Amino acid sequence: MKAVAIYPGVPDSLHLREVAKPTVDTVANGRGVLVKVLKVGLDGTDKEVIAGLYGKAPPGDDYLIIGHESFGVVEEIGPNVTELKVGDFVVATVRRPGQSIYDLIGMYDMSTDEEYHERGINLLHGFMAEYYVDEPEYIVRVPPGLKEVGVLLEPASVIEKGITQAYEIQRRMRVWRPRRAAVLGAGTIGLLATMSLRMRGLEVCTFARSKPPNRKSDLVDAIGGCYHSTQDITLAEASEDHGNFDLIFEATGYAPIVFEAMNVLAKDGVLVLSSVTGGGRTIEVPADSINLGFVLGNKVVVGTVNANREYFETGIKDMAQCEFQWSGWLSRLLTHGIDGLESYGEIVRLLTEARDAIKVFVKVA
Repeated sequence: MKAVAIYPGVPDSLHLREVAKPTVDTVANGRGVLVKVLKVGLDGTDKEVIAGLYGKAPPGDDYLIIGHESFGVVEEIGPNVTELKVGDFVVATVRRPGQSIYDLIGMYDMSTDEEYHERGINLLHGFMAEYYVDEPEYIVRVPPGLKEVGVLLEPASVIEKGITQAYEIQRRMRVWRPRRAAVLGAGTIGLLATMSLRMRGLEVCTFARSKPPNRKSDLVDAIGGCYHSTQDITLAEASEDHGNFDLIFEATGYAPIVFEAMNVLAKDGVLVLSSVTGGGRTIEVPADSINLGFVLGNKVVVGTVNANREYFETGIKDMAQCEFQWSGWLSRLLTHGIDGLESYGEIVRLLTEARDAIKVFVKVA
């Protein structure tokens, strides 16, 4: 079968290759599930893996099949698979359990292992291929009504984890009813976070660099949020207009803005960080002021990355509700499609040059 892969650590080594089609009997105890891949989403992580910034090949191979945002249909199941049936639409989770106590109890997204096993990212082949095989524990059924937008479920799971963790942390308050939220960034993660917070009844301001009107500001407006360009207004100025924010969800990929966000977080507020940033940026920050505000204001910062099955299932509920409440909104996030694995050369171009892209994806089948 065809697959798109890289040589880990080698920049610009993206290529199409023939690999053996997996079979259900590669999973022990008759628990294999063969999935035909329909779509694979792409994001900044894929861009950095392709650039050779991180990632390792699975043992025994010198290449890594990329792609961690999958959507497909079950084509065959092993004799002991009861959770899924042929014809089910599905999405696979990304991380696989390691050895820590959290891995052993199903919270592999909270692993304390030094090295992660993540499909399409590190030590495990990804989904940018015609087929994959996995265990049903890591495959989530998607309702047919979401088949056109199911490829968004993996990024949606990340925001679901972050928002759920924020509410879980604030159970310490006995009563926590956030009213105002800010979302920093209007890419796929930022827009999905805006959607999820709006459905929870919060006033949401989404901040991005581009000046409105544009595709992203139209999407925010369509679900009752407000959009601000950081070229027109700072976070501090916006907080003077709207009030400090009870919940801030950061999804920019630009680490310095985190410290600005700390200064506009309300008392008892939670700042959720979702960006994975490399590099060596350094800035001066008002450390004493931030420290004082966090200590006296009972504020919290928490990170969210990857997700376990629970958050994928929560993502399905939110996406279904979104389709009911704002029909067609999710499909507007799928802006740049690539036809077939043979067009893999378009991946790098769209990830680096398509400034108006929200979600780039490959239509595999």
